[in-house]
Amino acid sequence: MDVKNQVPDTLLEAAQFFSSPDISLAFVARLRWPDGVVTCPRCEAAEATFLSTRRLWKCRSCKKQFSAKVGTIFEDSPIPLEKWLPALWLVVNCKNGISSYELGRALGVSQHTAWFMGHRLRLAVQAGGFRMLSGEVEVDETYIGGKARFMHKDKRAEKITGTGGMGKAAVMGLLERHGEDGHSRVKAKVVPNVRRKTLAPAVREQVVAGSELFTDALPSYNEPAEDYTHQVIDHAESYAKGKIHTNGLENFWSLLKRRLKGTYVSVEPFHLFRYLDEQVFRFNSRKMTDGLRFLRAAAGIIGKRLTYSELTGAEVTGT
Repeated sequence: MDVKNQVPDTLLEAAQFFSSPDISLAFVARLRWPDGVVTCPRCEAAEATFLSTRRLWKCRSCKKQFSAKVGTIFEDSPIPLEKWLPALWLVVNCKNGISSYELGRALGVSQHTAWFMGHRLRLAVQAGGFRMLSGEVEVDETYIGGKARFMHKDKRAEKITGTGGMGKAAVMGLLERHGEDGHSRVKAKVVPNVRRKTLAPAVREQVVAGSELFTDALPSYNEPAEDYTHQVIDHAESYAKGKIHTNGLENFWSLLKRRLKGTYVSVEPFHLFRYLDEQVFRFNSRKMTDGLRFLRAAAGIIGKRLTYSELTGAEVTGT
């Protein structure tokens, strides 16, 4: 199967296209072994025989059997590829995201299973290696967390012990205006705090020296300013002075929080970075067609693994 020429363009086409176990297997196999040579994931020998009755390969060298799921985010999952691939389509192409309850109903699986699937699929769209930002770059920070007025008084007393972002997760964002394709692209990550020792190294690591840097008046950005053309907008006075603003990132924060509050409702802080990866991917690929966005996400399924114990922290706590 020619992956490039046979990627569906709509949800209806995707559901029909991947309803066939043979087509779903061929699609993943083509991603797994793009040169058409199936190699054993254990001994790396290119001597495999396809067992059509089981949809598995058997290595003639080490005599072990393996599936196309080995070495992907689907490894050890009893969920068939006919459900995994439409699930990936929904996660990356639903503009406002898709909750585990909705995903479970769409696929015919439990909410618990859909929640685990969703997090594995978010791992596939994790950016990984990404070139540094340059040109005109906005840098801003925000806080993610529940509002005090919606909390039970006991929970509010436990979490809200100060003002501002106290009790919330801090997130740092960097946005490059007018990227290679003419559209802005963003990077974002959860940070322990917004102090200078945290934000300054992150700016130097992600932004090419000599670039124009646009930030708000937070003092934490003053240290790396000597390496850039640094211009500051004081939000106490105005939100924009010509091109001096952080409105691009403010828009991204608005989209992110709308999805977290409207679709996912309640996100634990230790899972926040996964939802952040999903939103960054969707934002950076917003000008693509649904089919191309799906194909880019599908390319990220290789070489990644997320077990349930890793996701829930069982390996750390020993439970």
